Amino acid sequence: MKNNFLFLMIAVVAMFRVNAQNTDTKVILITLDGFRWQELFTGADSLLIGNNDYVHEADLLKEAFWRDTPRERREALLPFIWGQIEEMGQIHGNRKLESKVDLTNSMWFSYPGYNEILTGTADDENIRSNDKVPNPNTTILERYNSTPEGKGKVAAFGSWDVFPSIVNEERSGVPVNAGFEKATDNLNAKEEFLNELQDQIPSPWGTVRLDAFTHHYALEYMKKEHPKLVFISYGETDDFAHDGDYQSYLKSAHNTDALIKDLWEFTQQNDFYKDQTVYLITTDHGRGTEPLDTWRSHGSDINGAGSVWMIAFGENVQPKGEVDTEEQLYSNQIAATVLKILDMPIPKEIEGKPMKL
Repeated sequence: MKNNFLFLMIAVVAMFRVNAQNTDTKVILITLDGFRWQELFTGADSLLIGNNDYVHEADLLKEAFWRDTPRERREALLPFIWGQIEEMGQIHGNRKLESKVDLTNSMWFSYPGYNEILTGTADDENIRSNDKVPNPNTTILERYNSTPEGKGKVAAFGSWDVFPSIVNEERSGVPVNAGFEKATDNLNAKEEFLNELQDQIPSPWGTVRLDAFTHHYALEYMKKEHPKLVFISYGETDDFAHDGDYQSYLKSAHNTDALIKDLWEFTQQNDFYKDQTVYLITTDHGRGTEPLDTWRSHGSDINGAGSVWMIAFGENVQPKGEVDTEEQLYSNQIAATVLKILDMPIPKEIEGKPMKL
């Protein structure tokens, strides 16, 4: 009888431990700025990969990313997404299969897109430019940082230098490393090296640094501080597209796929994150397709620039793979989904509803 009672108590304790672990979920929210759903789902564009207006080494680019079928092309371009994430998560937004993800803001450019993703509500009245104006709206980063369980456990990293304003770093208290900012406080050897290297490697742009710096600053911070909610925005895809450089656009997307794999492998080897982390990946806006040159652009006057996509994988995410059934999702649902994952209440001012992952 005593042995049965002891066994029962051990089972109850084990159950509570499992439940405690399951409620300690972490979230990593990632964006690829301006990355089109067309390349995500079909790989290199046949109309662009050999076009001398946008590609300067067509033979090399085709060798790297051109294949006979759309599935083969997307696997060559994004091997982690289509080789591993597809098996363990969900990929939404292939409009050819009637899976649709759209913006609810009508601006269709970056600051409004990020505001919608991070706050759960479009604000076309106040967010109408990419100017460095502190966001009047409250992001989920700020909401979580204002709770006892989230205080000091939130961080944001971006390649674009407007993110301190989008997150409203001063008001929210959320640390933001973006643009050409360096790591600060209790630096390890790698962060000191990154700080030095960032000064020595020029970016092609005045407001956006190369994504490798954003990635490694985020990774080193996660190793040291173990934030429970992390936002990482990679920016190269959008800027190479604006430059009309399809070759670098594809190479950057391929590299970002590898960076996401690097993050995943780190979190799966780290006791704080392993099997307790949900990844959500999306983009702030789409791009055009017709006329052809509109692939470089976005905004309310560009047809298709409001069409986006969303990926989810990790703890308790049902492995649906590429969604091939009719659905309609919106970017404003991401914020509510993050709050639900973190077991936080969803304020009434958030318009988007949580997705069922």
